[in-house]
Amino acid sequence: MASLASPPVFSISKEERGRITLSSSDGAVAELFVLEDDIVRVAVLPGGKWNLAKTWAIAPGLEDVSTEGRDRLDLSGFSCPAFRTENDGAQLRVETAAIRLTVKLAGFFCSWEIKRGAEWIKVAKDRPTQAYNFGWWDERVYHYLARTPDEMYFGLGERSGEMNRAGRRFEMRDLDVMGYSARNSDPLYKHIPFCITWKPDSEIAFGLFYDTLSDCAFDMGCERDNYHGLYRSFVADHGDLDYWFIAGPDIAQVTRRHTWLTGTPAFLPRWSLGYSGSTMSYTDAPDAQARMADFLAQCEKHDILCESFHLSSGYTSIGKRRYVFHWNKEKFPDPKAFAKSYADKGVHLCPNIKPCLLRDHPLFEEARNKGVLIADQKGEPAWVQFWDEIGAYVDFTNPAAIAWWQEKVTSALLDNGLDSTWNDNNEYEVVSPNARALLFGAPRPARDVKPLQPLLMMRASRAAQKAHAPGKRPYVVTRSGMAGLQRYAQTWSGDNATSWETLRYNLKMGLGLALSGSSNLGHDVGGFSGPKPDEELFVRWVQSGIFHPRFSIHSWNDDGSANEPWMHPNATPVVRDLIKFRARLMPYLYDLMWRYHRNGDPVLRPTFHDCARDHRTFEENDEMMLGASLLVAPVVEPGQIERIVYLPREADWVNWWTDELCKGGETAACEAPWDKPVLFARAGSVIPLNIAEQHFAKPAYTLALRLFPPANGVLAGEIFEDDGESEAYRSGQYRLWKLTGACDDSAITLTLSREGSLAPTDKSLRLIPPRGDARRVEVNGRAAAEESLEGRRCVVVPVD
Repeated sequence: MASLASPPVFSISKEERGRITLSSSDGAVAELFVLEDDIVRVAVLPGGKWNLAKTWAIAPGLEDVSTEGRDRLDLSGFSCPAFRTENDGAQLRVETAAIRLTVKLAGFFCSWEIKRGAEWIKVAKDRPTQAYNFGWWDERVYHYLARTPDEMYFGLGERSGEMNRAGRRFEMRDLDVMGYSARNSDPLYKHIPFCITWKPDSEIAFGLFYDTLSDCAFDMGCERDNYHGLYRSFVADHGDLDYWFIAGPDIAQVTRRHTWLTGTPAFLPRWSLGYSGSTMSYTDAPDAQARMADFLAQCEKHDILCESFHLSSGYTSIGKRRYVFHWNKEKFPDPKAFAKSYADKGVHLCPNIKPCLLRDHPLFEEARNKGVLIADQKGEPAWVQFWDEIGAYVDFTNPAAIAWWQEKVTSALLDNGLDSTWNDNNEYEVVSPNARALLFGAPRPARDVKPLQPLLMMRASRAAQKAHAPGKRPYVVTRSGMAGLQRYAQTWSGDNATSWETLRYNLKMGLGLALSGSSNLGHDVGGFSGPKPDEELFVRWVQSGIFHPRFSIHSWNDDGSANEPWMHPNATPVVRDLIKFRARLMPYLYDLMWRYHRNGDPVLRPTFHDCARDHRTFEENDEMMLGASLLVAPVVEPGQIERIVYLPREADWVNWWTDELCKGGETAACEAPWDKPVLFARAGSVIPLNIAEQHFAKPAYTLALRLFPPANGVLAGEIFEDDGESEAYRSGQYRLWKLTGACDDSAITLTLSREGSLAPTDKSLRLIPPRGDARRVEVNGRAAAEESLEGRRCVVVPVD
């Protein structure tokens, strides 16, 4: 190996489509992959060989990858565009239409430029001293980059604290962190080693994704060393240094391309966006089935719209412990009848399943004999601590384990009428070097592939659902996972603590996760662990939660109580109406989920995602965008009756409740009552609504389009609809409404069209202008008829 005094010198040993191989006399190899004009990949192999030849994270534009992974040298799915090279013996320059990579061949130092217009802008470079580990230190994997004091860092998946990660250090070592601090705790549940760098001086962004399954750490300027200048670092315990550079120029493009790179987000059934009840206390109670029945009765009594219930693991209990796939027949004498009682009310049951079998599990010997558990080299179960006992994890890198799991999901759950899976406690806290994962015939220490296990777990759970109901889109939710989890599941931020601080920082945690590709997310509304939330905190949680794709009120309160919509009687009507407001917004939420599936556009976004030219949006704040058109400003402090909101200057904004047009670039002081979330719509947008009267167990649907026309300018919107649960949209069974138009002082002139073969559900479509807007509305060249809707002017357009 090289020494610090004589670092390796590289030269080109092979060049082919999409790939340049560099070798050194010391046996080190570096691979450069030119995969897209805006995506270039670098792999540094000090020993000349891959430690792990497969990847499960990379799925360019794909909805799935092989169970056994994708070969790291597989370039299918990439365009591999033509590129230019220059090599003077001292440095190699590789140039695409968007990226210029310059490699200093002595020591292998990379610098990166991004093209904007005719200009090349320098955005990143390796630290000039020992940027990589060529056998100089230990067996770990290192990458050091120089940094500048003004750089801002976003993403890294699910992280605590502020949106900007600068100055902090984070570990990706997935743990079950019940009651974590959303402001300070680290590590957390998920493994997404992806960071977006924003350069304020040049207003340009790039992303770095490290394709590793190893426990790893990111230092974003927390560490300093006088001998190396300012730097940031990535360090992994093992594996390969295989990183992907994604050129912006803006953060939105980096996020979209990273999502494309790691796989198409699953398009889950529409009911997954409805309110989902849940609590540990119901299924832990000795009269669990009666408690579950009472939940439905209370929903009916208080008219709480509910479309699913996350069934906590108490249904599997023997004593106080949990045993996956076991039904406690004292609590649930007839699982089929129980499931039917929920289905009859239109409420889907999402049963909790855990991938660890306790040593006294009724199925333990069966699983052991079939070899489906993680074991040591002698074949003995690799024991881990899990839920008040020791047990062993199912090894999802073993095809026999995958088959066994799918059969149990089917026989224990799906055959009993439960039609989805809640994949929980799947962090795989394996630390022993003796524990082995089969890894599809290439065994290796189980701790080397921990994040892969939850990914394959959710994939297996989904496969069982698809086989059981092939005509329906499956619903899977997971707590842990790795880059690519969006291909299979919805997720949430785990077992949060009940506090105002959690409400504020869970918001930021979710936005960081959304920037990292996993935008179908939510939080346990009200807080999972700790004291019962008081009336004010609970209502503010609900106000925030209704704007997240996953909206579940869940809890394990210290006093044994449950977070329920009716837990505070005086606030129950407010909570009911907030949930109904979410149902009113459902066409917009569902359209955003389709766009996320189709284009990788995140559902939730920080304000700078869409308004990056406004530098004020990069200041830490407590706002978020819901799609490109709605700006949500949750109340995250007690006692607030007014919310100060900065409105990004790249648009004008309309107050949802008053129809007041507010100028962008200014601050608005808004009333913040419990029953009306602080909400603005972008001027020029169209928001689809379900204006049908909604009641529990009585679904109804009537589409209307609320218009937010500017004083002068363009108005435009697209709205996707389908049956909400099948795969028929793939063959054209959908409706895509397109509304475009121009606005001036006297008229709003619109063109309405529709694509897809799914016929409209109504003979007319209602358009809702702002209150007090008396301008004439023309649609497709004709003056539109008008009527009154909920006390306001409404335009009625016939459709065929």
